[in-house]
Amino acid sequence: MKILITGGAGFIGSNLAHALTHCREVSEIRVLDDFSTGSKDNLAGADVHLVEGSILDGPLLDRAFRGMDTIVHLAALPSVSRSVAHPLASHHANATGTLTVLEAARRAGDIHVIAASSSSVYGANPHLPKHEDLRPAPLSPYAVSKLATESYLAAYHHCYDLPVLPFRFFNVYGPRQPAGHAYAAVVPAWINAVTTGQQIPVHGDGTQSRDFTYVETVCRVLTRAALTQVVCAEPVNLAYGTRTSLAELITELEAVLGTPLDPRYLPPRPGDVRHSHADNSRLLSLFPDVVPVALREGLERTVEWFRAQLR
Repeated sequence: MKILITGGAGFIGSNLAHALTHCREVSEIRVLDDFSTGSKDNLAGADVHLVEGSILDGPLLDRAFRGMDTIVHLAALPSVSRSVAHPLASHHANATGTLTVLEAARRAGDIHVIAASSSSVYGANPHLPKHEDLRPAPLSPYAVSKLATESYLAAYHHCYDLPVLPFRFFNVYGPRQPAGHAYAAVVPAWINAVTTGQQIPVHGDGTQSRDFTYVETVCRVLTRAALTQVVCAEPVNLAYGTRTSLAELITELEAVLGTPLDPRYLPPRPGDVRHSHADNSRLLSLFPDVVPVALREGLERTVEWFRAQLR
């Protein structure tokens, strides 16, 4: 099988590239990335063919997609807060970029497309746990762009019979996740703060909750989905129904790091969702054999990776 990963030099994409490198069913891995947020260093040791460029470049996609069996579309401009600051950039990368990818997949012979949406599409909908049939209520331009991503996949499936599978990712964390910048996710931001002797920033009172998903778990699901060519036009929550408050995350990280954390409480950020907790019934019906990595183990692996980078 031949698989192309858009955004394959980014956090999730590079972890997937490394996972597929060790998968004997995969004969070729192509990575397409413009390195706007990804890094070539993330691909060190992965057996990939690198195509440098943008998902908005249709002719480039035509060349890159030729001969592929599955496209795993992970290229995006991440971060809710970044999208609040730069909404047009978020829209172009995430919504228009997905549309360009789908058009290229159709031109290439209706290639199977797996794409990343986000739990942020649930937004202001208060129902817990979040199941895929809930009404979306996005609170940020990023969430809107991700809702457009999964809506375009559904439309292309129904209009053109394109085989698709949209996943809603929930707070993915792990090795290779960037830290030390204004839009860093909470786990790398906190680990980076502790290792550099700073207070950890907590936006809100710490009672807000997330369904944290270790990146290796995500890669296991994506690999299985690609190898078995799973098709589902409806979005699928990619999380395992855990709910951890930021206060509880502080306690977990203190145990893993072996040191107390010093929180600095800040005002909530515009666009942030208060609580996130996945109903994973649809995921389990499609991928019953995938075993998730537990939060403590995932945090231990993540901290070890960050410490190795410092060494």
